[in-house]
Amino acid sequence: MTDAASPQASTTPNARLSSVLVVDGDTATINLLRKGLLPRFSLVEVVENSSTADELLARCHFDLIIVAVGLPDRSGVDWVFDLRARDCGTPVIFMAADADVKTAIEALRSGGSDLILKPFTMEQMEEALTRTLERRRMEQENYALHRQVDHLYDSSGMVGSCEAIKGICDVIKRVAPRPSTVLIEGESGTGKELAARALHRWSGRNGAFVPVNCGSMNGELLESELFGHVKGAFTGASQAREGLFSYADGGTLFLDEIGEMPLTMQTHLLRVMEERAVRPMGGNSQVTVDVRLVAATNRQLQQEVAEGRFREDLYYRLNVLSIRMPALRERAADLPELVHYFCGLLATELGVEAPAIGDAELDRLARYEWPGNIRELRNVIERALLLNSRPSQCLSGYRGTPEEAVAGQEDDLSLESVERRHILRVLAMEDGNKSAAARRLGISRKTLERKCQAWGSS
Repeated sequence: MTDAASPQASTTPNARLSSVLVVDGDTATINLLRKGLLPRFSLVEVVENSSTADELLARCHFDLIIVAVGLPDRSGVDWVFDLRARDCGTPVIFMAADADVKTAIEALRSGGSDLILKPFTMEQMEEALTRTLERRRMEQENYALHRQVDHLYDSSGMVGSCEAIKGICDVIKRVAPRPSTVLIEGESGTGKELAARALHRWSGRNGAFVPVNCGSMNGELLESELFGHVKGAFTGASQAREGLFSYADGGTLFLDEIGEMPLTMQTHLLRVMEERAVRPMGGNSQVTVDVRLVAATNRQLQQEVAEGRFREDLYYRLNVLSIRMPALRERAADLPELVHYFCGLLATELGVEAPAIGDAELDRLARYEWPGNIRELRNVIERALLLNSRPSQCLSGYRGTPEEAVAGQEDDLSLESVERRHILRVLAMEDGNKSAAARRLGISRKTLERKCQAWGSS
């Protein structure tokens, strides 16, 4: 059966998923979904069994499949397993009447994006749709990033030809195919996640690369995020949800800022590493997972161990192999290559002309300490491109010599041009905060806004 939505449907938040296939033999559920999905999708197909669904899928593509775990002709989970075997990558939301933990995990591991328990409301289904959209967006971004990296970087994903970077690439290539845990150390902004992605890319593992920031969540939230939970495990857990360990099964789980992980979670992580299995919050059974762990930290973990903030046994479990990412100031020879790379990449992204960076400008950049490392360099170049300025003029706290100040001026030394460059520079130093920039300049915010508007910089 085919239903078409009104033309206004394309303005809804779920417009990126334009077609949906619903597979369920339950009349009440079909009627609820048909009515609720029509305003959100341009095409809604509803069928009662997997055989009819296969016939439809052979003729046309769907952006989303919503399928019951129990179908009249077979198990919905088995059917999705078969779809994945036929290289059908369409996102799937499962529906189940009384799914226990085992059924939920099987459903999600078969390739499902989410699972919702019957009876449900359309508000609950909308939440599942939102989660599915977000997951698909992340997968697409990761895929685009990999394509971009493979095209613009060397196969390691890292720019630079200094001996330190060459040595890191050699180590990554050598250990990537092994299942051993790797600990990546280094200051913030040095490219630790890039190294982790290179380990995954060269590992040959078929599963996903799943990053998680251990410092951005409290203990309970992080436990649910990593291990998943069953329905009713805590207040607000209205349905079962898989954890990132399950999502990364067959792939790589990247634990960023591992030094920020609460001690209680460190104990849980140690148990998972020892048993190679996870137990969802509130659940009684364990699920075996095949996950390669890569951890990263900007802390000195040995010192954290000595001061009682990090478990010693977990530290030695993680530190099978350690890779240290050098700070940008330690690889000054790579600075010109990095500057030219980011200028070209960001100019393309922003739709502006890539600037010519001469030796004098590179010398100024080389004298800066770069406390934020490569991340700061990228941000500085992006700011310079946005303001049509030199990168060295966008450095916070940079102080050049008088000769550099003169050399750094534009050819146009009119009062209006000098005023414009100075105001935009102060605005950049305040990260676009016009109130703070106006205070620093000694003018009103209204005056600053009027000038920016006149320059087309508002």
